[in-house]
Amino acid sequence: MLTWDDVKGVGPARRAALEQAGFFTPEQLAQRLPVGYRDTRNVTPLAELRAGMETAFEGIVAPQARLVRLGRQSYVTARIEDGSGSLKCTWFSAPWMVKSLPTGRRVRLYGRVSRQKNGALLGVNPMLVDEPGIQPVYRPIDTLPPKTMRRLIAAALDAGRFDDALPETFRSRYALCPRQFALRQAHFPESMEALNQARRRLAFEELTLFQTHLQGLRLRRDARGCVIPAAADEIRAFWRAMPFSPTGAQARVLDELAADMASDRPMARLVQGDVGCGKTAIALGALYLAARAGFQGAMMAPTEVLAAQHFRTATRLLEPLGISCALLTGKLPAAARRRAREMAATGEAQVVIGTHALIAQGVTYKNLGLAVTDEQHRFGVRQRTALAGRGDGLAPNVLVLSATPIPRTLSLILFGDLDVSVVNELPPGRTPVRTHIVPETRREGMYGFLRAQAAQGRQAYIVCPLVEESEALDCASASEMAQALAKGPLQSLRVGLAHGRMRQEEKERALEAFARGETDVLVSTSVVEVGVDVPNATVMVIENADRFGLSQLHQLRGRVGRGAVESYCFLMAPPNERLETLTATTDGFVIAQKDLEQRGPGEWFGTRQHGAPEMPGAALCSDVRLLEETQQAVRALLSDPLRAHEAEQMRRAAQARFGDTEDVGIN
Repeated sequence: MLTWDDVKGVGPARRAALEQAGFFTPEQLAQRLPVGYRDTRNVTPLAELRAGMETAFEGIVAPQARLVRLGRQSYVTARIEDGSGSLKCTWFSAPWMVKSLPTGRRVRLYGRVSRQKNGALLGVNPMLVDEPGIQPVYRPIDTLPPKTMRRLIAAALDAGRFDDALPETFRSRYALCPRQFALRQAHFPESMEALNQARRRLAFEELTLFQTHLQGLRLRRDARGCVIPAAADEIRAFWRAMPFSPTGAQARVLDELAADMASDRPMARLVQGDVGCGKTAIALGALYLAARAGFQGAMMAPTEVLAAQHFRTATRLLEPLGISCALLTGKLPAAARRRAREMAATGEAQVVIGTHALIAQGVTYKNLGLAVTDEQHRFGVRQRTALAGRGDGLAPNVLVLSATPIPRTLSLILFGDLDVSVVNELPPGRTPVRTHIVPETRREGMYGFLRAQAAQGRQAYIVCPLVEESEALDCASASEMAQALAKGPLQSLRVGLAHGRMRQEEKERALEAFARGETDVLVSTSVVEVGVDVPNATVMVIENADRFGLSQLHQLRGRVGRGAVESYCFLMAPPNERLETLTATTDGFVIAQKDLEQRGPGEWFGTRQHGAPEMPGAALCSDVRLLEETQQAVRALLSDPLRAHEAEQMRRAAQARFGDTEDVGIN
């Protein structure tokens, strides 16, 4: 195995910086693949530029760039002309650009084109292109500037060969290039053809190894689990006790869970469905059946706010049925936390609801028979198996809930160790959210609508997007928006703020204040994608909506329309065909399939899908058909006795890549 001693240019200081960034071997650095590429070889005439485009363009600087100072801030502005038209460009906090842009110089630039309030186009911070080519774009790392990172990756690839995770016979069967070639072309593509070969190879590797890993998890399921018998009349009694009648989908899925739990093979099932389809009621039904059979149940939620909401719902619906409930979170006072742990350990609490505190060191259960994790995309495989691993002897049944609609093909890959149930029906009486694309020219009218809604006692969310995957910029964007609105068009309203850079307690206080109606408008980042029900919230405004995936926009839209009052979602962006999908349908599965077709599966394996593994190769893939191809490849491999040696090599590579999920010690 190559070490940093084999890599030219890596001394003690550079090695320390690399290890601080999480790169302990040259191979780990080479596997940090670009998140995208800039193709600066071909230029777009200025007359053909459109808002939202990210492209290369070329022209003459006319007149010379000038530096504008505004207090402590500054920006450089210049106009570029190419005969077909002209474009004003602006560079913020980059005074050195003045010397690079003298009058008459022909320059090639690459960047995003936006539209100003006056309707004119503007190039924002475009980069100067010295040598046209296909340039990789990396997520920023504080200790490794992009140029330094590219140089070190090149040195790591030059130092020697990395082992190929895929057997040569497997590569030949599916026409895959060698791994070393793929890594080099992924970082330093010689052509689009070579880059596409590399993308396919690395995505194929990630997807096949992950599916091999998940198949191993299926085979390692304990032979015996907690048997929770449930007679049909008990299920009917549960639904009769609820203050609503179940939909056909809810009744069907709870019947599926009951059949699973009655088996001596532990249940491992994913229940996914659109926001508001009633998954929580199904989970409470399963917890009720477990408690009736003498077993304990635990339900883990990703946030304190959501855990508290589930606890209130469970207390209201289950305690009248004789089922005792307890809440266990890290924010509880020490005495209350000790009491909750005691109730879990002795079995006094038949249902324990909480956050990651449920799997903290020292937390024990009495006859745990059912482990539920809510909002699966916020948890990894290790966390859900950690909760299941708290069983006392026999393996508990595992129920996983997800409000992220996932196309069937992709769900079989992301959750290949789970059986899947789909809740494809909404309860009656829910009013569909009216969705509109709002261009910049209609912003003031939209603010007027918000003020009118607030005058009727309603509340609104305003969500700001991620900016270049940077949490710091994301935070600034939301903060600045909140300040501007509180001093400007919404100054008569109470404006709150929530973003990911806040301390957890501070963020949850902001969410709780909004839920209690103490703020009229909550400006936030996408942290509200998973949150409490606020039936009084009737408006969702999403800034720069074209920067979000369709599925995430649908998830955010699901934060409103929780009550009987008509609700609205405003997508702040120029109209386009992609966003019009959201105005045409409220079916999350239709939207998710469209998202997958348009953007490829890479988005699902990126930072937004928190429960997914780190799969940089899959993130390069833009071909949805590859999902089915890799799935078929793994099935063929594992079912053919003549390929046992090949399969064993793949299993070892999968375990090395993704670890042994049975090791679930989480403190």
